[in-house]
Amino acid sequence: MGVHATGQTGTAWLMYSMMTVVAWGLYGIFLHSGQVSMGDPINGRYKAFLFVGLAYFLTAVIAPIGVLVANGASWHFPVKGMAWSLLAGIVGAAGAFGVLLAFGARGTPSVVMSIVFAGAPVVNALVSLIQHPPHGGWGALRWQFITGILLAALGGCLVTLYKPAQSPGLHPSLPHAVSVESAPK
Repeated sequence: MGVHATGQTGTAWLMYSMMTVVAWGLYGIFLHSGQVSMGDPINGRYKAFLFVGLAYFLTAVIAPIGVLVANGASWHFPVKGMAWSLLAGIVGAAGAFGVLLAFGARGTPSVVMSIVFAGAPVVNALVSLIQHPPHGGWGALRWQFITGILLAALGGCLVTLYKPAQSPGLHPSLPHAVSVESAPK
């Protein structure tokens, strides 16, 4: 448990990772609740996404500016760093929008987010391997790693195929008082 140059112990990454697990685990549920609470079966998801953008602005623009100022950071931003970071923000926001569209297409938070969180590590692992190939080539991958990838994919499939039954006639992205049959077309 050594202390790194940042002054943090060797397990701080795990604490921050678990913080993210909790935050992103709640993300889909809260996003769906926001969409439904907009009371607009047609545009509720776009209204909810507007407030997600506002939250991103407050959290990802205002807060880091405050931290940078407090730390007396340099305001030099290398182009390569800006480009990768902007691309990360774009794919993150596109993912959030995809989640809302999935809810609007009758996906439920439990299933949509299970697929997202089972599939994202698979994509992450494969793209990471392409960007940074393993020493010894692809044949050097351990069977446990490959099994983990397959189990993550299988988990997403099983959650989708065997999801709990919903109350009949209720659309998951509409307020619970509105049935699918009476929803506006």
